[in-house]
Amino acid sequence: MALSCGIVGLPNVGKSTLFNAITQAGAESANYPFCTIDPNVGVVEVPDPRLDKLVELVTPKSIVPTAFEFVDIAGLVAGASKGEGLGNKFLAHIREVDAIVHVVRCFQDENITHVNGKIDPLGDIQTINLELILADIDSVDRKIERSRKNLKGGDKKIAQEVEVLERVKEALYEDKPARSLDLSDDERLLIRDLHLITMKPVLYAANVSEAEVADTGNNEYVQKVREFAAAENAEVVQISARVEEEIAELEGEDKAMFLEELGLQESGLNRLIAAAYKLLGLYTYFTAGVQEVRAWTIRQGTKAPQAAGVIHTDFERGFIRAEVVSFDDLSAAGSMTVARERGQLRLEGKEYVVKDGDVMHFRFNV
Repeated sequence: MALSCGIVGLPNVGKSTLFNAITQAGAESANYPFCTIDPNVGVVEVPDPRLDKLVELVTPKSIVPTAFEFVDIAGLVAGASKGEGLGNKFLAHIREVDAIVHVVRCFQDENITHVNGKIDPLGDIQTINLELILADIDSVDRKIERSRKNLKGGDKKIAQEVEVLERVKEALYEDKPARSLDLSDDERLLIRDLHLITMKPVLYAANVSEAEVADTGNNEYVQKVREFAAAENAEVVQISARVEEEIAELEGEDKAMFLEELGLQESGLNRLIAAAYKLLGLYTYFTAGVQEVRAWTIRQGTKAPQAAGVIHTDFERGFIRAEVVSFDDLSAAGSMTVARERGQLRLEGKEYVVKDGDVMHFRFNV
């Protein structure tokens, strides 16, 4: 399944620098507002050591990791919802992504201009959030007006839709994002077509200086961001966009040595992706054979037929059963043959809920 995160924030907070680092796509980055005019899109492979182990066990002809799409969206400013800066064009880009990575500047550097003239991460967050809320208010108001005109027909679904929209509107007018409401799945479905920006889950990327990349406790700006995020159950990843640029240019032992020198266990990219997976409630399952070892992304709670459908709709339509072994069991066994002999390879039916790390082979008939 194709999943995407939109990277947003005020101008000059490090969005494009971070994008360059994690995708190595060469998005333009400069010290002036609005250098990103069109959204840059890059696909980054999701690092997963389990995939490497499966390759070791199976020795396939090809390897296909799962991937994540990052969209670098131009810096928003106060008044964007009314057309200021580059305006609604970029708010439209945000509506298309699955989640938002909100880059917040948490470092001092007199050589890099801040659009508001001072470093204030909470103020920056509130500026962006307000513009997203105002954009959603406009969408909700227009939808309520249209739906009310259709209420005369007595359509219960429209009446339910209006009721949900009124609740969303009330929250937005209180400067609360739509995601703060405890809506049921059915209620969310009623307003899904609006693609509300503030309904999307948010991950805050606290962009720190190179000197502070491994220091997780002393940056007062980061602490403020963490406190703010905790209040809305959001994730925070401390990252240095500049350091990630340097890491992106290294491979193998050079990369490992550089991370060790910085006092880091893994790159910011790895932590960012892990946090995004957690935020979106995602799992990875694998298919492994001599032709190909491949990772597949699914949402938590996905049943076997729907997981098969990620590969091809025919797999879901003609699903019979799935052969399943956990990655841990297969890794310990050393081969599929030994795992089968140990009774660790199971046959699962249509109601089986796929677990993270399952290695699967689907039987189907169309």
